[in-house]
Amino acid sequence: MEMGKEIRRLRGARGLTQEALAAALNVTAQTISKWECGNSVPDVQMLPEIAVYFGVTIDQLFAMTPEQQLDRLENAIDDHGMYDEAEERQLEQQLHAIAENPAYAGRAELMLTKLYNHQAEQCRLLAIEHGKTAAEKTDGDRDALSELANAWGSYIPDWDYRNHHALIAWYGEFCHRHPENRAAVMWLLDNLIDDRRLAEARAWLPKLERIDNTFRTPMYKILIAQADGETEEADRLLRELEAMEGQEWCWAVTLGDLYTQRQEYDRAVAWYQRGQDMQPSPKYIDSARSIAHIREIQGDRQGAIAAYREELRLMREEWGIVSGECREEVERAIRRLE
Repeated sequence: MEMGKEIRRLRGARGLTQEALAAALNVTAQTISKWECGNSVPDVQMLPEIAVYFGVTIDQLFAMTPEQQLDRLENAIDDHGMYDEAEERQLEQQLHAIAENPAYAGRAELMLTKLYNHQAEQCRLLAIEHGKTAAEKTDGDRDALSELANAWGSYIPDWDYRNHHALIAWYGEFCHRHPENRAAVMWLLDNLIDDRRLAEARAWLPKLERIDNTFRTPMYKILIAQADGETEEADRLLRELEAMEGQEWCWAVTLGDLYTQRQEYDRAVAWYQRGQDMQPSPKYIDSARSIAHIREIQGDRQGAIAAYREELRLMREEWGIVSGECREEVERAIRRLE
């Protein structure tokens, strides 16, 4: 789409005549007409003024396709710190505008979800830092400790706050409408197990097994057995899972997760490393980060630093990430440990 067509679209969305837009920009109506017909383009010095008037970015004036705009916005959201109110509002406006196109509505709504989750995460990080300070300066005031625990995602003993019944109900209904959606069934199982609704979780296992014949169903059998206190059965299933052949790299990482939950940390590290080795490029950072966390739990600062540095290497060599919030988070962890 040409810039002129985008200006015409923005003008139409505002209900403006060419004359009204010309008056606002201090140009002639003929100039606006030439832009919109593609006979000429605005001087580069005018682009900021036009962008400000319509409340869009200069990039948007160049009228990238909706797909290109969504790619740009996703990259901006993933690699940014806290947005101020004006920035967030501008991103919202752009995404809502794209969502009006039915062909891109789903992805635009996903980007809005990512934007709000990103902002929530940044606010959570701020809450953690202020909560730690508040707890220190109030000598451990009960409310300060409670708010810090809430910000840090602590376990909450109160069942009425901790349970996932509304989420489970939504996913359950969604899975009945979309019985072939493996990811939805897995999220449902995760939350049923976390709420110890184990009979219901077992009832969903055949549905997962019908659509997925990989390591995933055995994984959930192990999780259910462990949650139900069936230690010998969990051990037997775990040995079977280890012996499975021809699985994708997630199988090894899953074994790392399971051994971490059992506090068998050295075995967990070995499986995480195997999972990373099995991955095709570009490799994810999850295994390195998991190893870093384990080494911190073990009190092995140098091991944790090495794992965090491996995470930075993966970002740089596998994903080309050399700056931004995701790298800064890891660099902060290294400085803390050093």
